[in-house]
Amino acid sequence: MIKLSHWPEYLSEAAGLGLFMLSACAFTVLLEHPMSTLRNAVESNLLRRVLMGLAMGATALGIILSPLGQRSGAHLNPALTFTFWLLGKVRSGDAIAYAVAQLAGGALGVILADLLLGPMLAHSAVRFAATIPGAPGPWVAFAAELTISFILMLAILTTSNHRQLHRWTPWCAAALVVTWIVVEAPLSGMSMNPARTAASAFRAGVWTGWWIYLIAPALGMFAASRVWLAWRGAARVYCAKLNHENHHRCIFRCNFGAI
Repeated sequence: MIKLSHWPEYLSEAAGLGLFMLSACAFTVLLEHPMSTLRNAVESNLLRRVLMGLAMGATALGIILSPLGQRSGAHLNPALTFTFWLLGKVRSGDAIAYAVAQLAGGALGVILADLLLGPMLAHSAVRFAATIPGAPGPWVAFAAELTISFILMLAILTTSNHRQLHRWTPWCAAALVVTWIVVEAPLSGMSMNPARTAASAFRAGVWTGWWIYLIAPALGMFAASRVWLAWRGAARVYCAKLNHENHHRCIFRCNFGAI
């Protein structure tokens, strides 16, 4: 059951992904639009991906550590939320509400970016920051999305459930965002997030390979959760928040005190 008292958390999730998409759109225009001064100054595709990775990693870290992320747990991703649901840490109503909030927030973030950036965001070199399969093809993109999602989820479970490492979970997640944009983006566009892909596709009208970004992140994160359960057990999943070092309430099935 969706609880009305949890609306602050749902709205925080929506705002968090909305801000992430606004940042993604703005930096894609800055780094890829042919009329951008920075795009013309940095000719190397690799170096532009490094800059994009650093920008989006910093964005992700800022959101996770912000009051929004502290309140909601900063999932910002339906695949992540439903993996924690399968692990028994998120109630069904909250999982559904989070997914709806993430989808709505991401879409609104791209719409806001469109209002602010205008035709530049629709340019063929930018395409509303859409994620589509790269030149190697859809099955390579699927395998890449599954792999990076698996590693991200396993890293989150490993750090967030460790007595000394849990404080570093936001930094670990952000570092992986940077790494995957630099290394993996040519294969799939680097999504790991159905709501992130849907947000751009909704406005751009580009649904190429949509099934990849719906299925692969969920499968990868689910597989990581199975590995964690076999390795450490269900009792070693203490909470679903990525950042528990704050004073905000926790709406999950939380046993963080036991860490």
